[in-house]
Amino acid sequence: MTIPAERPSVLFVCVHNAGRSQMAAAFLTHLAGGRVQVRSAGSAPADTVNPAVVEAMSESGIDIAAEVPKVLTADAVRSSDVVITMGCGDSCPVFPGKRYLDWRLSDPAGQGVAAVRPIRDEIEQRVRGLLDEIAPSGQA
Repeated sequence: MTIPAERPSVLFVCVHNAGRSQMAAAFLTHLAGGRVQVRSAGSAPADTVNPAVVEAMSESGIDIAAEVPKVLTADAVRSSDVVITMGCGDSCPVFPGKRYLDWRLSDPAGQGVAAVRPIRDEIEQRVRGLLDEIAPSGQA
């Protein structure tokens, strides 16, 4: 029996933690099947997740209606292997030894579901690429 390596941890960060970071975290959680620890947070979290984002994710078979935006903390960054920012600018703390990626994506804030769909699809593609890189699925 082999002992599995420690699961990599990923933190997705955007300003409000109500759209892009929520979608990315939901896709990674859904696709990773427990192989990755997933967190999301916002530098200035909104009160609720964007309803158009909830609807767009539902169309992909992922229910995020119960998710709540969370505030970004230094501890969340410190405990993550990969930190992916999505427009949070200089408000994201930087620690040595962490891998940082900046995904430039349109902001779904104030957009309808039709505008959110292409953002959702781009996030899914990026998450799939990230997952293949950090926690490829083993061949059974």
